[in-house]
Order: sequence, then C-alpha cells, then structure tokens
Amino acid sequence: MTDLTSDEARRIILRAQGFLGASARGGGVSAMLRRVGAVQLDTISVLARSHELVAYARLGPVGRTKVERAYWHDPPCAFEYWCHAACVLPLEQWPLYGFRRRAYRERRFRWHEVPPTIDKVLDIVRSEGPVTTADIGGARNGGPWWDWSDSKIAIEFLLDIGEVVCTRRIGWRRVYDLAERVIPADLLGEDPTDAECVAGLTAIAGRSLGVATRADLVDFTRVKGKYAELLDDALLSGAAGLVPVRVAGWPPARRRSGARAGAGTDTAGAPNAWADPAALETEPRGRHRTTPLSPFDSLIWDRPRTERIFGVSHRLEAYVPKDRRVHGYFAMPVLADGKIIGRVDPAREGRTLVARQVGFEAGVSRTAAGRSAAITGMRDALLEAASWVDCTDLRVERITSPEFEGPLRAALDAKNQA
Repeated sequence: MTDLTSDEARRIILRAQGFLGASARGGGVSAMLRRVGAVQLDTISVLARSHELVAYARLGPVGRTKVERAYWHDPPCAFEYWCHAACVLPLEQWPLYGFRRRAYRERRFRWHEVPPTIDKVLDIVRSEGPVTTADIGGARNGGPWWDWSDSKIAIEFLLDIGEVVCTRRIGWRRVYDLAERVIPADLLGEDPTDAECVAGLTAIAGRSLGVATRADLVDFTRVKGKYAELLDDALLSGAAGLVPVRVAGWPPARRRSGARAGAGTDTAGAPNAWADPAALETEPRGRHRTTPLSPFDSLIWDRPRTERIFGVSHRLEAYVPKDRRVHGYFAMPVLADGKIIGRVDPAREGRTLVARQVGFEAGVSRTAAGRSAAITGMRDALLEAASWVDCTDLRVERITSPEFEGPLRAALDAKNQA
C-alpha cells in the first residue's frame, strides 16, 4: 500500500484534473472532457456558463466556440446524461449508463409522473426529429420552472431511459433525437451488467479524481443503495482498477454496515482512500494553472472534498438570500500555485469585467512572500479571464481583505500600464 502526504495527494489530484503540467493540457477540449470524465452543466451564466469555465480553467483562453463544438458537434462526440449531476459525457461512456437507464425504466417516475402521451412524443421524434421542446408543444405549463408540460416530462423521461439522446444544443436548448440515429451502433449494441457499469464508472471517477475516498467516488457517480454496494465490490475486488492508499491528514475510512474487513474498516494504519495506479507511478511536475474556478468544476464540486484537499470551505451562494452571502452570488475560488488563494465574485457590464468582491484566504497572508504570490496570482487570474470573455476593462469594486487592498490595485494598475 502507498502512503501519501496530503500535499502529495493534492498534486496528484491537480495533475489528474489537468491543472498541473503541460502534458495534462494536451489534446484540446475533447481530451479535457475525457480526462475529467464529466463536465457539469448549469443554467447560471455570469462570466460564462460553467461548462465553458471548466475548459477555460484547464486550457486557458481557448475559443469559446471551440469549447461548444467540442461538446456539441456533428457528428457527436459527447452526450448529456446524469452522472454527478446533469453532465456532458464522452460518447464512449454511453454503455456504462445502462444501469441507470434500466432503473429509470423500471421506476417510471423521477420528478414527475410519466404522462400517457409519451408514445406520441416518441413518434414525433421518430418522424420529425431531431427536435427541441418547442417542436413538441413547449417546455412549461406557464408556472414555475418545474411546472413542466406533459411533452417536456415525456421527452425528458425518454432521455432518462435512453430512447432519445441529447448530443447537441441550439443556444441553450437541448436537441433530442432517437438514440439509434445518434449513438454509434457498436456502442448502442453493448449491454454491460449493472456491476460492469458501476465498475467502469468507478474506474473513470478514480482516474479523474486521482486520489479519492469512497465518499468522493460515490459523489462523482451518484450511486446509492444496491449500486453503492456494487461500487464497494468493484473497489474491493479490483474490478475498478484502483488501489488503496493512505493519505496523511485525511479522515480514516469508516466501517459501513455489512462491509467486508479490509479497506473499508476504521482500523489504525488502514487505507483511507483509493488511487489510480498510473497516477502513482511518477511524481507530478510542471507549472500550475492560475485561474478562477466554476463552483461546479469537478475539482471543487464536492464541499467536503474541497475542504479536505485545500483547507477551504466553499459553497455556491446563488441561492442564498443576498443579505446572508459571504463571498457573493457566483463566487469563484481562484487557484494559483496549486492552492486556492481567494475568491472573486464576477459580473459583466458590456465589455467591462466587474469583480464585485475579491477576498483572499487567511493562510496566504502569513508571510510577505505568500502575500506577494497571492496578489500576483489574483491579478493574473482576473486579467486573463477578462481577456478571454472579450472584456477590455476590469473594475474591482470591493476587496474584503484590507491588507491586500492597496497592493492588488497597484498590481492591476501597473499591469495595465505596462
């Protein structure tokens, strides 16, 4: 078994996620998608939509059109489905979600009762597809966002069970077509068992995360009940291809009800995490990315994992009442030199990027060198992000860390005058 310091684990994670080393960023957006395994989608768009921010964070100022085409291209190379949440997924993962499609089909319910018009909607897609919800009667009944029309409920359930698939969008609207017309025949013909599906997805999660606890792997794949038991079996049997490791400073693994003795037990000296063996073969080297991170980025989408790796507690405050927000509506953690140095809450006004609030983490101000590096990192992150979204001006409204106020503004002024 391999022993890792928390710093070693963090560097392995950063390389696995594409934030450390030039080789990790090779191959463009498509390679990035395969590396991270899943890119979460969300409707919020501030600096840019989250799926664009995930690519930018790793690859730098890649053209936004290139990002879109890499996700939703014709012929398709990705599809949308339920992983950690609603995600863009590499097309080759289609067979591995067979277990989830079967579960939805058996349940015949998720958020809404499936309407009797489902067969009619499927016939429309078959005869007229590809279609958007506008082509089948509209998405809503006129109420809140969850007040879906019967046609919207039907088409989304057809997506859940794999009769239709979304492999591209027009604007932000999904385009649905029959799976048999879009998914390559060899992938469509694969029919792995539930155990094979979960083992395959656990392997992908392990490679993407680099070093992960069982809870991290469950959070990535969002399995529970009998499927979480299959994940445990895949780990303990070796079917997922991951190896147990012990990370100093990480909590011990807890014994789960009915768990086998071994890697899942709370025993002194026992492993408390799992790792991709290939990630352990070489020491992570190279330059770190300096970048703001979407709150939905897989590096930080799980709050307990983020706190364990970076010592930072972060959550999205978009749905928190304004007077109770601490860091801002869409506060983005800023990564520099492999650490989260602070947060910025961005907005856009025409071609001006507005940093409504900038804050620095407490740990970066302990030394003069740490403060200087954090100021440089924040400056570079703000200026590059502004350039990427075609903003010609940058305005910082509020800096919540008083000792950084003057130095950061001076650093930005000096860079703009250079």
